[in-house]
Amino acid sequence: MPFTIATWNINSVRLRMPLVEQFLERYSPDVLCLQETKCADDQFPAAAFRKAGYEHMAIHGQKGYHGVATIARRPLKLVEKRAFCGMGDSRHVSVSLDAGAGHSVLLHNFYVPAGGDEPDPEINPKFRHKLDFLAEMHALRAEQSESLGTILVGDLNIAPLETDVWSHKQLLKVVSHTPVETEGLERLRREGGWVDLMRQIIPPEEKIFTWWSYRAKDWALSDRGRRLDHIWSSPNLSPALNRIEVLREARGWDRPSDHVPVIAGFDFG
Repeated sequence: MPFTIATWNINSVRLRMPLVEQFLERYSPDVLCLQETKCADDQFPAAAFRKAGYEHMAIHGQKGYHGVATIARRPLKLVEKRAFCGMGDSRHVSVSLDAGAGHSVLLHNFYVPAGGDEPDPEINPKFRHKLDFLAEMHALRAEQSESLGTILVGDLNIAPLETDVWSHKQLLKVVSHTPVETEGLERLRREGGWVDLMRQIIPPEEKIFTWWSYRAKDWALSDRGRRLDHIWSSPNLSPALNRIEVLREARGWDRPSDHVPVIAGFDFG
């Protein structure tokens, strides 16, 4: 049975709802995980999602900042809205749902702190918060059993591999690609038992970008991107993965997010 999940840092869901509707009509994922929704729960455009055929939602938002939401065509059950680092930020929501063919999925949706501009936790509280957040994420494990698998998606705000950035050498001291971040994220992934599904399909030798800065006059020409958005799973789900699609063209849509959607397709047979 086919099952598709998409992740997208939308950078204000109310502002970009026309783009979301366009995306849902064209690609019709079973589940859409949004980050940086930037609205309180009672301001979330739930009616628009229901009209598009997505009646099931788990929302963890706050006014003007952060926020995550998981929207689905099929029923889902809220598992947790975890407040990491005791900050009160809305950066995580987890749900469980039936993915078909007897498979139940525990799905984590994350928006990891960006970390500010200075990669020094002694002088930059935002970077300290990011490192503390990652440390707390270490407790998460890729739970699996004969009938259960786990998926973790979201804007993790780290490009871990040299081919996840436009220039490894030039970004080594830039937040999102510093060694303390990249090594920390890879250690978190390995110790948690997670599989990097994007790199299962697209070889590590090939570049992948999911984010291009608004500062670039011509983002496509300069192509100074980074892979900040990720899809991981427990090992028992990775054999069912049949495609990864990075919608680069979405960066060129009208009034776009600086991130683009990433879609993972599974066939649970």
